[in-house]
Amino acid sequence: MRGALTLALGLALLPPAGLRAASVSDAPGAVLRGLDKQSGQTTDLTIRNGESAAFGTLSVAVSACRHPSDNAAADAYAHVTITDATGATLFSGWMVASSPALSAMDHPRYDVWVDRCIRTDG
Repeated sequence: MRGALTLALGLALLPPAGLRAASVSDAPGAVLRGLDKQSGQTTDLTIRNGESAAFGTLSVAVSACRHPSDNAAADAYAHVTITDATGATLFSGWMVASSPALSAMDHPRYDVWVDRCIRTDG
């Protein structure tokens, strides 16, 4: 199932036949938003590539964040790994800001999704 979802995500990111692929820029990290479904509280997590942050009982790590080169405020996608307190991997893959349900973590208490890439221009 996860392999099929990864393939579908990869195909969704490809340009339609005959169109040139959009130029993509790497960002130094990502801003993710976490929701504690029990309390209703949201938390923004600013995580640099190669680093992680705690959110509740979870550890959220970002290894890459990318966005369209001509519009840094546009759709971001980040490679995220989320583990629980035991070290078990709950999610590992690409999350897309404009389609959070496309590749979502399944957890009874927490939701985590990509909001945007960290901008280098301030």
